[in-house]
This record gives sequence, structure tokens and C-alpha cells, in this order.
Amino acid sequence: MPTDCQPKCQYRCSATSHKKPCMFFCLKCCAQCLCVPPGTYGNKQVCPCYNNWKTKEGGPKCP
Repeated sequence: MPTDCQPKCQYRCSATSHKKPCMFFCLKCCAQCLCVPPGTYGNKQVCPCYNNWKTKEGGPKCP
């Protein structure tokens, strides 16, 4: 559910010093994938869509 995105992303981004971009991309990824990996980093294998969405440069799009 996209309504779960805000609290899940707030937790996901809680350990970074780049909160604004982290939240922006996390919410975008959550809306698209309907999944946010557990924890503040890593664990992306839990959400294949979140893990496999890349930027134009080929880097990970989702935090």
C-alpha cells in the first residue's frame, strides 16, 4: 500500500545525512514497487523491483 510508504521511508532514510533526496527516491520507489526493504540500508533482495530499478547511469535508483 502506498500509504505505508511515508513511515517506511522515514525509517529507511533515518540513518542518512541526505534525508531529502533519500525520502524523494524512497517514496518514488515505494509507490512504484509497493515495497521498502527492511532496515536503514541493504536488504534489497527482499524487494526485487526496488533493487533492480536503476538510474540512467546504471546505479541504484532506490535508497
